[in-house]
Amino acid sequence: MGKKGVFICIEGLDGSGKTTQAVLLTERLYKSHNAIYTAEPSHGKTGTFIRECCLYEKKRLPTAAEALLFAADRIEHIENEIKPALAEGKMVICDRYIYSSLAYQGSAGLSLDWIKTINSHALQPDFGIFIDVSPERVLERLQRKKSVMETLETQQKVREIYMKFVEKGELIKIDGGKPKDVVADALYSKVLSLLKTVT
Repeated sequence: MGKKGVFICIEGLDGSGKTTQAVLLTERLYKSHNAIYTAEPSHGKTGTFIRECCLYEKKRLPTAAEALLFAADRIEHIENEIKPALAEGKMVICDRYIYSSLAYQGSAGLSLDWIKTINSHALQPDFGIFIDVSPERVLERLQRKKSVMETLETQQKVREIYMKFVEKGELIKIDGGKPKDVVADALYSKVLSLLKTVT
């Protein structure tokens, strides 16, 4: 039997630095663990539609439609990218996953149980990490055009849901408010420690 793949998701508010940290983590683990970086929305057909036609419109889609689109993209992402990589024994580091749906669509009033139901196909990550930065700080960082979800009220509600998963032990919190290199070292150390429990 070949080496078991490892599936890690990195979560955080928009502007929390999670993408930068996920890429840095992938680079550090590439040689030792054959790590690859991927992200949601994916680059599949549904994910491309979400990024090009939904995120930067003046008005958000109805929240249920939004959640269904992300769930559909997740099926495509899992089948086309994540499962094949794990089958090859690779480490998959995913920038956003099911917790993003729970946090973002949940913050808009959808039932978390319903979101979990429409994502019942989703693979369970070996572990998930939440890069925690205050909503006020992340909005200060966002110099680019903001998406329909990047308002202070939305980000505050999103963080509250993420923190519930931290409290339940489903996500591990890393302080993302420190300098980039400090956060990267803390994330790398935590992942190395967690890997001992799954490999």
